[in-house]
Amino acid sequence: MSQQKTVFLETHNINNRATGLGTFNYELIKGLSELEFENLKLTLNATDTKLLESEFGNKFNYNKYSNLSRMKFFRIRKKYDLWHSVNQNIKVEPFTKTKYLLTIHDVNFAEEISSDINHKRNKLFLEKLNKATAVTYISEFAKKQTHQYFDVPNVPEYVIHNGNPITEFLDLSSYAPNVPTDKPFFYTIGDFIERKNFESIINMMKLIKDYNLIISGNNDKKYGEKIKQLISDNGLTNQVFLTGKVTDQGKQFFMKNCTAFLFPSIREGFGLPPIEAMSFGKPTFLSDKTSLPEIGGDAAKYWSDFDPEYMKTVLFDGLNSFENNKAEKESLFKQRAASFNWKTAAAEYLKVYNEILM
Repeated sequence: MSQQKTVFLETHNINNRATGLGTFNYELIKGLSELEFENLKLTLNATDTKLLESEFGNKFNYNKYSNLSRMKFFRIRKKYDLWHSVNQNIKVEPFTKTKYLLTIHDVNFAEEISSDINHKRNKLFLEKLNKATAVTYISEFAKKQTHQYFDVPNVPEYVIHNGNPITEFLDLSSYAPNVPTDKPFFYTIGDFIERKNFESIINMMKLIKDYNLIISGNNDKKYGEKIKQLISDNGLTNQVFLTGKVTDQGKQFFMKNCTAFLFPSIREGFGLPPIEAMSFGKPTFLSDKTSLPEIGGDAAKYWSDFDPEYMKTVLFDGLNSFENNKAEKESLFKQRAASFNWKTAAAEYLKVYNEILM
């Protein structure tokens, strides 16, 4: 048997499962754990290595993450055949030169600081990009956006879509929502930042009387205050409700019971919530911006602008179409959600590892 090649996965963001990057790290590791890779030995970087070891056993090796490893002098000195930087913002880098895989989720920061190529964040990203042996992107949009703002080196590039985070339907019988659900409601979820564009659907709700709108996510932010003010100024406090952050059980409760899922975001590297909503067979309405058409495919309906009357028309035309052929449409949404699979994604990453190490 040939000697195993060693791969280091810089996965310390797994510490925060509440974030998209934390979810990505965990689901990728979980997907890899279900596969066979006798020719490779994978090492995971994490603070709580005991927790990972209790779940995945000797499937992986483990390296205990230290904040010091972000500093050049204290970088990890052990030599690996391949280093996988699993997102573009990580400051933990190898001490010695080695084959290097960079996974890019989005370069939204580049748009905000594009006028200053010497900006610290641009320079950090460029250092990673320029030493990459290969690059993976989580969407075609992320690839397009990277090429728009940066000179990408002539190395192999791959697009590997994320999987569906919902791998099981939870028991919701004991869940007690903190907002009214007695009327039919539309649902959305996301971090309260400008690009989520929640104001567009709130403005649309001024034209809709027979439905409520429920929004989940951390609203204790500047944009959250803006949204609360918009709701108040338009007399919608009895129609638009903010839940704050929700558990997985809460998220599944609202997705299962909503009339439709709305996601008008204007900038997404990928966008997991629409996939989760489609898992429940729910009509899904997205903006046609950035990566979202890759997510919704032919199943979802799209808004190309955010005029309230237009948005209402698209919404109710889509709902009427759904109701007229409900069984077939529900099946279409569920099939679309199932096409995003973490085990499949993990197998594609393994294939990239092997191609780099050939």
